[in-house]
Amino acid sequence: MVDGTKRENIKVGTKVKVVQKQDQRSGKLTEGIVSKILTNSPTHPHGIKVRLQDGVVGRVKE
Repeated sequence: MVDGTKRENIKVGTKVKVVQKQDQRSGKLTEGIVSKILTNSPTHPHGIKVRLQDGVVGRVKE
């Protein structure tokens, strides 16, 4: 499993599972393909924020 807190592990076109802001309490994961990496810092404790091809924005968990 890829560490979603490190930006170097996330690439555009990678299939990932993210948690959307409104799903943070439930922990519901949304699967998709990364279209854009939104986090600029090399790491983030809650996961790198990405936009998926279908427009969903969330933090990478897997």
